[in-house]
Formats: sequence, structure tokens, C-alpha cells
Amino acid sequence: MSPQLTQLLAQVPDAFPDAAERARILADDPWWLYLIKAVVILLIGPILTIFLIVWERKAVGRMQNRPGPNRVGPNGYLQSLADALKLPFKEQIIPDTADRKVYFLAPVLSAVPALIALAAIPFGPVVSIFGEQTTLQLVDLPVGVLVVLACSSIGVYGIVLAGWSSGSPYPLLGGLRSAAQVISYEIAMGLSIVAVILYSGSLQTSEIVAAQSHGWYFYMLIPSFVIYVISMVGETNRAPFDLPEAESELVGGFHTEYSSMKFAMFFLAEYVNMVIVSAFCTTLFLGGWRFPFVGDDSALNQNWWPILWFFAKTFALLFGFIWLRGTLPRMRYDQFMRLGWKVLVPVNLVWIVVVVAIKTIQWSWPQILVGVGIVLVVLVLLSLALPDKKLPESDYVDLTGGGHPLPPLDLRVPDATPRQKALAKAEARAARRKPAEVGSAAAQEGAENGGN
Repeated sequence: MSPQLTQLLAQVPDAFPDAAERARILADDPWWLYLIKAVVILLIGPILTIFLIVWERKAVGRMQNRPGPNRVGPNGYLQSLADALKLPFKEQIIPDTADRKVYFLAPVLSAVPALIALAAIPFGPVVSIFGEQTTLQLVDLPVGVLVVLACSSIGVYGIVLAGWSSGSPYPLLGGLRSAAQVISYEIAMGLSIVAVILYSGSLQTSEIVAAQSHGWYFYMLIPSFVIYVISMVGETNRAPFDLPEAESELVGGFHTEYSSMKFAMFFLAEYVNMVIVSAFCTTLFLGGWRFPFVGDDSALNQNWWPILWFFAKTFALLFGFIWLRGTLPRMRYDQFMRLGWKVLVPVNLVWIVVVVAIKTIQWSWPQILVGVGIVLVVLVLLSLALPDKKLPESDYVDLTGGGHPLPPLDLRVPDATPRQKALAKAEARAARRKPAEVGSAAAQEGAENGGN
């Protein structure tokens, strides 16, 4: 190898250093580079929120055969920017019964943690910025996964406090729903990440991305990926899981009594949380910033190209949120809670046991398929052995060909309603009391006449 080529390769940063080397590179960043990264990460949320709102309105409009926003800016794409400039100047209306301190704190508590969570997400490999080698990540903590989970879940406290502090029944109901919702789906989301941690052997987000160099976890850990995707929709209060702000039941839910900039901060928190859970899903299951079907030594996985692949995967997941909103109706609350507690959590626990068994026994893929086949056969046999559930005859209703319930053939219409029967009994008692009262009054009058 020529000396010139050796010198040139020495100047190219190593895009795939180990964890210790990445930590050293990140620790050597000058203060101005930290400042640039922090500002960019804080701006990602608001900028993407402005874009996502108008994108969602345009996409749902196309799904519903209407144009969507088409007045402000080219083809209506500046509508969200106009709304963002308008909301701070709207009048603030505060209920008299509101707890003002908590009422003002709740929107801040929802928005600020959402803006911080992106600090632990790796957006790309080692690059050179103004001659300084650095990683495209603000902080690379050993517990980065827990930091992202904590930041994404703290925002729910803002929703709960907003509902309680508004002094109105509908926001309170929305806040209570949100509390139950986060307990249900935060557990399912946390359990879905356990399998990823077991396979990667680390809670560090950059290590999880590095562990997927030989295969992405979205197909190696399909149950975890599916459960995480369902849980992230429930975690962000998005349709069909938008029960805390169901306008058909709660007027507007937890933010009914909010206006002006505080109302905008709740929407900012919702859309930034969508970006966080989508970026986190990309990191955990979709290989992070890696381009599919190529090795780490490919030019597509070096320099600044990986940022493009990372955001392409993230936007694909964000489009899933929009697609669900334009496709599925809102679930009932009992259906929503049943899905979380009776489906997602039990399936997660069983899947974790299977992953631990595979990691412990070190099975090969043919052995895994044979084991799965045996388990399915046993489950089918158990289902056949269980007795059929029979409905009580008194509760059984025949169905006609059109699917409408058929009334029973021995149906008899009652002669009187319960209210009519109660009125008849009251009249009978009054009629029985009336002769006795007349007799006692006559006897009293006779006694008075006799005395006279």
C-alpha cells in the first residue's frame, strides 16, 4: 500500500468503533459542538411537529377524498406554520375553579421531557464536523433505553395534572383515562424491549444498533416488534387509542379548558412523542441508521448518508400513525384495556420465557422451528380437549338470515307496566284508608254531639 493511500485512510474517521472508543470520541467534543448538537436536537421536535400536522391533514384528506389544507402557502403546506404563529397571540381563558400553579405547570411538564428524550438516540455513525470527529448523538449513556422510556412516560403526568387542575369534570375524566392507559401500555412497551436487551446484551442505544449489524430485530423478534408498535400507539394517545381526548364523549378531554400557547404545547408534546417512539423503534428493531441489505463497509453506511436512512425509517413509522387515524374507528374503553392486560402483557411474558430458553439452550433455527411446531400441536390438542362453552337457554337468541335478533316465540306483552302496577296499588291502599277515615270522623262527630 502506498504511503499516500495509508495517510488518506488514516484521516477517514472509523464509523464503527467499539463502545469505549465511542465514549472517548464523545467525551472529547468541544463545548461548541455540544451546543450545536443540543440546539439541533431541541429544534427537531418543533420543526417535525409543524411538518407532521400539515402532512397528516393532507394525507387524511386524500384518504377521505378531499384536498385538506390548500390556502396558506404553496399547496397549503404553510398552514401549520401560520397556526404556530397564531396560537401564542390567542386569548388565554382560565377557569375560576382551576388550580393556577398546576394549571400552568402541566403543559410544560408534557412538552419539556419530550424534547429531551432525543438526546439518547444515535442518528448516525462517527463523522467529522468542522474538523472534529464526533458521533451523531448528544449523550451515549449506559442506560440510554431507560432514559428514553422515562422521558416519553413523564409527559403523561402533565396530562393527568392538566385534567385535575382544570376544575372541570370532562378534563378530569380524560386525565384519569390517561393514567390508566399509561399504566397498561407502558408495561407492555417495557416488556417488549426486554427481548431486545437480552439479544443485544446492553441498555446502551448505540450498542443495540451495533448488535443489529448481522440482522435486524424486527424479523428476529417479531412478537416484540408487533407489541411495541401497538404499545407506542397507545402510549401517545393516538387513534384508535385516543380515549383521553375523545371529543364524542369528553368534549376535548384533558385539554378542554386550555387555550392559546398552553393548548399548543400539548399538541407539541403529542407529536414530539410520536417522533420519539418512532425513532426509538427504529433504533431497537430497524437497525438504527443502517441501510438494509449492505454491510458496514459500504459507502451507504458511512459519513452523512445514514442520517437519511434513519429518518426514512422514522417517517415510515410516522405514516403508520396517520394511516391508523384515517382507517380505524376509536375503540371502546373496555376493549382498549382488555387488549393491554389480557393480550399484550401475557403474550409478552410468554415470549420473554421463549427468548430466555433460546438464549440459554443455544438452539439453532431448525430446532427452534421444531420446538414451535410441537408447542402449536400441544395447544391445538388442548383446545380440542376443552369442552365447548354452552350458552344458557334463557339467554339464547335466534338470529334471522339478516343478522337481526328474532324475538322469542312465546313472547307475551305485559298487561301493565311496573309504574302502572305501583300506581294501582297506591290507589287501592288509598281507597281502603278512605272508609276507615270517614268512619272515624263520623264517630268523633257523634261523640261531640252527644256531649253537647
